[in-house]
Amino acid sequence: MVKAEIITIGDEILYGQILDTNTQWISLELDKLGIKTVRKSSVGDQKSEILQILNEAALRADVVFITGGLGPTKDDLTKKILAEYFDCELAMHPLALQDVTEFFAKRGRELSDINRDQALLPTKAEFIRNSQGTAPGMWFNEKGVLWVSMPGVPFEMKNIMEQEVLPRLVKHFQTPVIYHKVIKTVGIGESYLSDLIESWELQLPEHIKLAYLPSIGIVKLRLTAVGDDLSRLQAEVEVELQKVNSLIKSYIFGYEKEELAEVVGRLLVDEKATLSVAESCTGGHLAHQFTQNPGSSAYFLGGILSYANQVKIDQLGVSEAILTSDGAVSEECIKAMAIGVQKRLGSTFALATSGIAGPDGGTEDKPVGTVWIALAHPTGVVTRKLTLGGTRMQNIYLSSLACINLLRKYLLNDLS
Repeated sequence: MVKAEIITIGDEILYGQILDTNTQWISLELDKLGIKTVRKSSVGDQKSEILQILNEAALRADVVFITGGLGPTKDDLTKKILAEYFDCELAMHPLALQDVTEFFAKRGRELSDINRDQALLPTKAEFIRNSQGTAPGMWFNEKGVLWVSMPGVPFEMKNIMEQEVLPRLVKHFQTPVIYHKVIKTVGIGESYLSDLIESWELQLPEHIKLAYLPSIGIVKLRLTAVGDDLSRLQAEVEVELQKVNSLIKSYIFGYEKEELAEVVGRLLVDEKATLSVAESCTGGHLAHQFTQNPGSSAYFLGGILSYANQVKIDQLGVSEAILTSDGAVSEECIKAMAIGVQKRLGSTFALATSGIAGPDGGTEDKPVGTVWIALAHPTGVVTRKLTLGGTRMQNIYLSSLACINLLRKYLLNDLS
């Protein structure tokens, strides 16, 4: 296994002023080549700290990628530090000088001394052309490690990687094949999921590993297979998918990048069915989960955002008696909301939400996180009471997720 480390340089990353997207992108591309990223580090514009992280990386990686610190200003230290680290001088590189000269000439701008110095490279570096900017990349084969230094500007870095670095890596390393498959589950926590699949997990082949990737409301299972034959790995992983599917079929809603609302949308299209929503505590978030997907107009008719009680009365037909006796956060109210929007918009199905998202508004009987959801279908209404305990945005998201999953389970005849 070829091991890689990625180092980003720049105070602006540590201050949170710039989002580091480079390391994620590089990791994904390396994974395609069978190169495993073992460490990602960010370091500020301090010489001692940069030298320290370089020394550490040399002990654990076969190839080190460095982004940032190659600009023309005094706080851009990477080239000088790399020259010191590899015990060589900075010298004008003719190809780098030609590129930076042409870059400014094409734009009708004068080449200043500070920009000319962009062509100064450590003498031990191999020049890597940057067709999108003025700072060239650098390739070192020193201390038993490959080192690749590139600009931190994402579009420049990506171009250098795609055009120059990735092809070189393929020639340099003999790497294994790495194949991933992601299973997406909903409606079950990580620990409960682990209990259900423990026997299967313990019997996985040595070259297939399982990772749990939990997020709010969703737990992803990632199978990673390592070998030398992609088609064989894919077949082996498919066998394992069939095994685990028999254990947790009710909770699996999709694979890879599929989203829950996207999957449910396809089920609605298959049924030639339509959907409407009536929202209170989710404030439009439920509708957004569907409408953000291309093609949602084929099944999603619309919704009524009934945040105020008077809107529930006027637009959804909720009776004042229900609101007076049971309140807006109640089973009777949520039933009326779902039926009301279903009739008003003429949809096959309707989803409704009403609850106390927080951070205030709760009572002893109905604390923050109390949410009622409902699904109106052609022959009746299904309701569920949720007792959530997160932040306002977490409660809104989880309420929407529970609603969509309720519809998914109904469409799959999996309601209990």
